[in-house]
Amino acid sequence: MSGVTNSSSRQIDTVIFDLGGVLMSNGRQSDLVRRFPPDKAEAALRVFMGDYGADNDHPWHRLERGEIAFDEVRRLNRIGLAELGIELPEPPADAKPGAAPITFQPNEPMIDLVVRLRAAGLRTSILTNNVREFREHWRSVLDYDTLFDDIVDSHEVGLRKPNAAIYELALTRLNAEARRCAFLDDVASNVAAAEQLGIFGVVVDEDCAPAIEAVEILAGLA
Repeated sequence: MSGVTNSSSRQIDTVIFDLGGVLMSNGRQSDLVRRFPPDKAEAALRVFMGDYGADNDHPWHRLERGEIAFDEVRRLNRIGLAELGIELPEPPADAKPGAAPITFQPNEPMIDLVVRLRAAGLRTSILTNNVREFREHWRSVLDYDTLFDDIVDSHEVGLRKPNAAIYELALTRLNAEARRCAFLDDVASNVAAAEQLGIFGVVVDEDCAPAIEAVEILAGLA
């Protein structure tokens, strides 16, 4: 798409991005269970994350709200897997003890979109369900202060998507109107929650090109 801005066709002035699976090419839920046999992966994911489209007292949800530590979740995961007779795969040989289960890798086409949005005068922000122990791993891979006006991290604010309160917090911190804002996430239920507040929602698939095109149109970059 062209980088020329057509302000007359612009429908938004703010774009909020999820981190894993959007700004990062990995970090999707499925990445947590890639080492499991295909016939065990879905059950393992339920142990790890519960109903991710809800916001309840499942250990992973509590972890993302900053209520418990990652080591405690690891312990509970081992118990949950054992109850189902699922063996926890050995970590990669080069994995450090206690390290995050994924290595964050920037999604370059999406980062390029951020750069073009900012050049066109739009505000950009991050709204992420994340974990205290992962912070040093993803904070080191991008110049966030240059690329984004704000970062709302679930474990820091004690809220997580799809709770409406965390979207409202993100809007308040940006002084943004929902109807002039787009939100990108790889989890459809998180996008649906944003849409309930009047935000333009964009689901990001592994092929992120359609999502980028949708934002370009909303931002008047197309």
